[in-house]
Amino acid sequence: MKHFFVFLTTVIISLTACQGQEDKRAVIGNDNLTFFEEKQKQALQNGTADIANPAITGFNFRYAARKATPGVVHIKSSFPIRRGRDFPDFFRDFFDDDFWPQNLPYNNNEAPQMVTGSASGVIISNDGYIITNNHVIEDVENIEVILHDERSYKAKIIGNDPATDLALLKIDETQLSFIEFGNSDSVQVGDVVLAVGNPFNLSSTVTAGIVSAKARNINILKDKYAVESFIQTDAAVNRGNSGGALVDINGKLIGINAAIATPNGAYAGYAFAIPVEIVKKVIDDLLREGKVTRGYLGAVISNMNGDKAKTLGISTTRGVLIDSLLQNGAAKQAGIQISDVIIKADNKTVESATQLREIIARHRPGQKIIVTLIRDGKEKDISVILKAMEEKIPAIEAETNVLNKLGIEIETVSSEDNNKLKITGGVRIKNIGQGKIATHTSIRRGFIITKVNGKPVNTVEDFIKELKDKKGGVMLEGIYPNYPGTYYFAFGMN
Repeated sequence: MKHFFVFLTTVIISLTACQGQEDKRAVIGNDNLTFFEEKQKQALQNGTADIANPAITGFNFRYAARKATPGVVHIKSSFPIRRGRDFPDFFRDFFDDDFWPQNLPYNNNEAPQMVTGSASGVIISNDGYIITNNHVIEDVENIEVILHDERSYKAKIIGNDPATDLALLKIDETQLSFIEFGNSDSVQVGDVVLAVGNPFNLSSTVTAGIVSAKARNINILKDKYAVESFIQTDAAVNRGNSGGALVDINGKLIGINAAIATPNGAYAGYAFAIPVEIVKKVIDDLLREGKVTRGYLGAVISNMNGDKAKTLGISTTRGVLIDSLLQNGAAKQAGIQISDVIIKADNKTVESATQLREIIARHRPGQKIIVTLIRDGKEKDISVILKAMEEKIPAIEAETNVLNKLGIEIETVSSEDNNKLKITGGVRIKNIGQGKIATHTSIRRGFIITKVNGKPVNTVEDFIKELKDKKGGVMLEGIYPNYPGTYYFAFGMN
């Protein structure tokens, strides 16, 4: 059965531009802590956010639920919309066709209807700072925050980050309960977690489950610099849980709930949360600078596998392969080479490209990280000083834009596979996500593209060159390794 990835708001809403930030205070205290970590530390030391431990008898989640629930808010937002035209396509999956004519104005001359969205947020300081998802506050005109005790406030947007789907809000209140930060790096598959939020307008709902996977990339964010490295959980999460808390057994925040995988718009066993280690960095940047700045490695990377390991003559099948390098990028200047395999970064084990992107995204331009890689069968440590994303060259930018539009990951077919398949070259589709390939063709993963509009493509660079400025019809020609014959697929580029 096909699964659709959807955001979790009851009514899915779109982005407000960053409205700036009025409080540009520097980080205080310990330089190793972000601003909000320091605020939490001081509040806890002062006893202003202390929550008495309930008596625990037997195995239950009472302490975690009681500790986290007061720090989760109900967010209600309103925005104008006209008859169906402005709704995202995936919103229509939640309603029958009869919904549109009876609930929305019939023409553009009529005033747009105000639609109300319901979502969640997490208080992260006792003076009223709140985290939620960016898609919760997109294009809204009013944001109402309702606390656990039913007090209601108007909220202002301090900043937002589409690349991680996070936003920072502020209400005017003090002495609030907040949720203390945990550490998403220490969370392991199988750990018990609780999701706290307001699904279907049901306030202060707590569900339990386990961590099902980490570093998931589900291709739901459309920003060209999107950072997706979700914690996957089977705790019941539904529309309205957007922006709510994922907490550990001690009631500490380990993630912000953002999306579900579902065939029908309701919980089907798969939910995804933004790791709190990403959250800390993003909200600190938003408060201090009004925008998020991220370091950039300057390399095109892909996951390792058995075939690549065999081609490289190494035993490691985990890690990240360097496919190509930006000429003046941080990786090349540090001495990293094409075909190097990164196995650790910033003293953290790296098993996938998604993990490496998350680690890099937590750092700012100018910061140094130590990368451990395998070259010629030997491990080597390299110090890399990260650069800013804006330093990407047009070729790398074009590759990102084309592949994002198509919704695919590709790799150059090895010379060994070319000989086996009796082809002169091509690019293999490794993964298929949301995009033109999935929407307009029946191409399956593993398909090898040998020609684009009749022109041979032997490498990833050839493929990008043919499509980067293409408008109109595209014909892909290629093969499936285990099936006879040549296959053709057509779609349009715009």
